[in-house]
Parts: sequence; C-alpha cells; structure tokens
Amino acid sequence: MQLNPEATETITCARCGTPADGAPPTWTCSFENGRRRYFCDDCARANLRSIEGRLDSSWW
Repeated sequence: MQLNPEATETITCARCGTPADGAPPTWTCSFENGRRRYFCDDCARANLRSIEGRLDSSWW
C-alpha cells in the first residue's frame, strides 16, 4: 500500500486550534468517539491529570 503524498492532513490542537508544524512528535493523541484528537504541548500539560484519568476532552 502506498501513501499519497498529496493527501497530507493538517493537524491542529483539538482544544486551542494551534496548527502543527509538520508531524507533532511531542503532542498528545487521544482516540475519542471513533476519531483521533490531537492536543498541543501546552493544552496537554494544563490537563495532564484529566488525560491520565482517561476523561474525554469534553470533561476538561
């Protein structure tokens, strides 16, 4: 299976809307309601306890 280089997805933070510059290796990824949600470093740090408690992002 080959990946289409033109079909790149722009990743933005699901909480604050900050766009990622390329692949965000330090961002947090969550799988909620059947889809992936990405959170930037700042939002992940601010909500670390809720993330570790596995609360959906709608709760924080």
